[in-house]
Amino acid sequence: MRSAIVLVGGAARRAGGREKYFFTFRGRTFIDRLIDTLREVVDEIVVVARDPEQCDRFGHFGEIRCIPDIRRHIGPIGGLHAGALAVHGEYVFVAACDMPCINPDVVRMLFDAADGYDAAIPGWNADMLEPLHAVYRRSALLGYLEEHESLSLRSMVRNLDARYVGVETIRRIDPELLTFTNINNLSDLEQIDPSAGHDLDDACGSDQGPS
Repeated sequence: MRSAIVLVGGAARRAGGREKYFFTFRGRTFIDRLIDTLREVVDEIVVVARDPEQCDRFGHFGEIRCIPDIRRHIGPIGGLHAGALAVHGEYVFVAACDMPCINPDVVRMLFDAADGYDAAIPGWNADMLEPLHAVYRRSALLGYLEEHESLSLRSMVRNLDARYVGVETIRRIDPELLTFTNINNLSDLEQIDPSAGHDLDDACGSDQGPS
């Protein structure tokens, strides 16, 4: 069984307080695009939100479970902890909600690369890694997250028996490396989709989920 964790609980400060998962790209919200992509690859998807109220925004996905952070206000580490406790697969793909172009074939490749390791982590170089676009062994993730001092993802990765997958390997599948596209603010999105501004005003003008 393969699982996925999607982290949506950030405060969205760099996005002007707007919830990035409801930004639209080519007519669809980030979260819709991401969930549909992951459905092609995994057997189970768990969305991790900051609180039960935020979870209410994802009820339209039906079979997708949304759980709140258990250890709140500690960043992605808290979301990973809650998600790892909730999933059932031996290996789990972890993604941030602000990545609308994740490539399913890259995800499959990372699952294959993780076999026999604690993790498969894409990397641009030794210091520039993609820990929120990576596959982890659930037991290793929990073993670290249940007893740790640092809240740094880098520290977590360095404490795992990780296999590092260079971006040049990933480029064979995704030549433009679009799978790593990360949107922190509205100007980032408009750079890859100049028509997005109008959609964003409609989708993100309020702090409410879709009707």
